[in-house]
Amino acid sequence: MESYGIRTDLAIESAQMFSKKNGHLPGVQVEEWEDPATAIHVTWVRISSLEGEQALGKAMGDYITLDVPELDQPDGSYHREITTELMRQLKRLAPDIQKRKVLVAGIGNREMSPDALGPLVADHLFITRHLMEEYGKDSEVTRGLGCISALAPGVMAQTGIETREILLGTVKETQPDLLIVVDALAARSVSRLNKTIQMTNTGIAPGAGIGNRRYGIDEKTVGIPVIAIGIPTVIDAAAIVNDTLERLLSVLPTIDSSANGDDRAKKRQAFQAACESVAVFDHQDRYLLMRELMEPEMMNMFVTPKNMDEIITQMSYTISEAINSLCHTGI
Repeated sequence: MESYGIRTDLAIESAQMFSKKNGHLPGVQVEEWEDPATAIHVTWVRISSLEGEQALGKAMGDYITLDVPELDQPDGSYHREITTELMRQLKRLAPDIQKRKVLVAGIGNREMSPDALGPLVADHLFITRHLMEEYGKDSEVTRGLGCISALAPGVMAQTGIETREILLGTVKETQPDLLIVVDALAARSVSRLNKTIQMTNTGIAPGAGIGNRRYGIDEKTVGIPVIAIGIPTVIDAAAIVNDTLERLLSVLPTIDSSANGDDRAKKRQAFQAACESVAVFDHQDRYLLMRELMEPEMMNMFVTPKNMDEIITQMSYTISEAINSLCHTGI
């Protein structure tokens, strides 16, 4: 069977897949807690060893995941609560963010809704670097404001330039203290689609989740600390089939094979036997089997909700408000 990994940008999914198959991994610490008032579940994954980095396929560093059941719902008051939690966790990654000159890069293609998160966040930011350059940081105009600049560099198919190359030039010329990269991600589970926010201080590899990995954007490559924020907006078609199969396996014990006549009972017994033969595989192996069985045209298919336009706009405001509120005390 051809070797494929389950495509995911989420460190928590990689950690869960590994722990289910291999148990605890030295050098990987996981903390979890939940706010009962908002039902926002926070998971902090810290990879502190080369062994953990290699096993999970994620760079050493901190990964914070917010599981938000209603993230894709148009409830303004609830999104304010999400913004508050997002600010709290971002401040853990960058405690002195208000004192830093921040450059925000909105990665992705604004012409494609599932990939437009980064550019939309950049559009909604309150940009102040030009004001700081003009009036200074202690003037009446800029009092209480942080220093934010932003750009949406597009994708290489539009510009012919690697995103990292654009950011390297911008960082060199504008000299920010911190780079925040915002990008859409890929998930391996339908339950996390548009319901999870990931933050990390390890940077990002644009396109990695959909098998189109570009050059990484991190502190080593750009020379300043990098925080990456992302939301999974697409999922591999094979992962959807795999999730469906797992749900089917979970309900098989409730099927009464003796009901509704002998012929139907025999069909159910045959179907159950076929499913139970698949049940011996773990999650990763079942995923590989699904990819093997799918038509070649479907192997590189990624799926997103039909109302993605509305969802991506709402989520972009949630992230931009968190960055605005963290950096600016005067608004």
